[in-house]
Amino acid sequence: MNAEDMKKRAKQFALRILKLADSLPRTPSGRTLSGQVVRSGTSVAANYRSAGKARSKAEFISKLGIAEEEADETQLWLELIVESGQVPAKKLDSLYKEACELTAIIAASRISARQNKLAIGNRKL
Repeated sequence: MNAEDMKKRAKQFALRILKLADSLPRTPSGRTLSGQVVRSGTSVAANYRSAGKARSKAEFISKLGIAEEEADETQLWLELIVESGQVPAKKLDSLYKEACELTAIIAASRISARQNKLAIGNRKL
């Protein structure tokens, strides 16, 4: 998957998160979970996109790290939404799976970029 495809995928994930948040009940717990999942879920796309504009390899790796953390955090909020009874697990299965896949893809990209940076730094000129 190339960077453009990944940006589109992360953006679609953010849009799905927004729809989920709009469907949560307007109870104190529903509002809290809604706000948290929106912040982390949309941050995945924002930070992945920001990584593409990084001014250095270190900044790129850092932004990917933030996107990875946000994708992982989104998994937690989705788990809490289900376990608190806000939404049945069956309705969130594909969204949760996508959060897990995005986390794994971004983590692999971050690890690869870090290894490439280290390999470049260890070269003798």
